[in-house]
Amino acid sequence: MGLVRDDIDLPNGAAASHDDAADGADGDGNEGTPAAPSANRDLDEQRDRYLRLAAEYDNYRKRSSKERQEAGARAQGDLVKTLIDSLDDLQRVTAQDPATVDAKTIHEGIEVVNKKLMKALASAGLELIDPVDQTFDPALHEAVSTQPALSKEDDHVVSQVFQQGYRYNGQLLRPARVVVKQWNG
Repeated sequence: MGLVRDDIDLPNGAAASHDDAADGADGDGNEGTPAAPSANRDLDEQRDRYLRLAAEYDNYRKRSSKERQEAGARAQGDLVKTLIDSLDDLQRVTAQDPATVDAKTIHEGIEVVNKKLMKALASAGLELIDPVDQTFDPALHEAVSTQPALSKEDDHVVSQVFQQGYRYNGQLLRPARVVVKQWNG
């Protein structure tokens, strides 16, 4: 396999082939040292141990990779399962005949679905970033424009949100796009 060596270096600088060491002869017709068969046996045991450990590690690596993929698929399945009720509600709202239902009722239905959907996503770890009246934080917010602040205390305070931001389990998915007050006085 590429791990087997045909020649073994002996202490006196002489080289013996694997077959010579196993026969107990050093190639000159003289008897080999009694340590040579023991050394070959030790070498074979170490080689076998190495090959077994390499195979065990390869199996571990494959198994852990498969388990990670399965865990990811289970997590995605669990998330989708929490969203199914909201999807059902949304289908019920959109199935209404606009000619028989007023716009206010449809709007209220969509608001209920939105709240239910946000609740399901929040339970999965999604967090809404709503920074109105908070100090601008470039790590969480993206300034789209500025407007004049009426006092120095309002400098760098978010006044309006154009688009909500989201975090998932502490990781920023999308920064909130905001208008920031700026003091010019």
